[in-house]
Amino acid sequence: MSHLLDYVASQVSPKANHPAFKAGDTITVSYKIKEGDKERVQQFTGVVIQRKNISTTASFTVRKMSNGVGVERIFPIASPFIEKIELNKIGIVRRAKLFYLRDLTGKAARIREKLQTAAVK
Repeated sequence: MSHLLDYVASQVSPKANHPAFKAGDTITVSYKIKEGDKERVQQFTGVVIQRKNISTTASFTVRKMSNGVGVERIFPIASPFIEKIELNKIGIVRRAKLFYLRDLTGKAARIREKLQTAAVK
């Protein structure tokens, strides 16, 4: 029965070509916003603090600091309003859910970054 439900869900929802990211990574989400008859793209840059589910109902939460106030936004992976997702930094964390970042501010809220090795010619 679950195989049938998975098949129907995969046929109904569109497949998005987003980069692979996980909790601890810093990403930029380009999100389409409709205001009346106008449409604009808003950038939301922050740290992924969680990923939820694995299939078409998957979502992720991004947290950023805006004027000293923590702002979190939940995005569904299969949303047609997500134009693109850019992976800015790859973080090194030992947890799948980074809710402890909500209590930390400043330098304490930093996440170690995986260094990108340059290709040797």
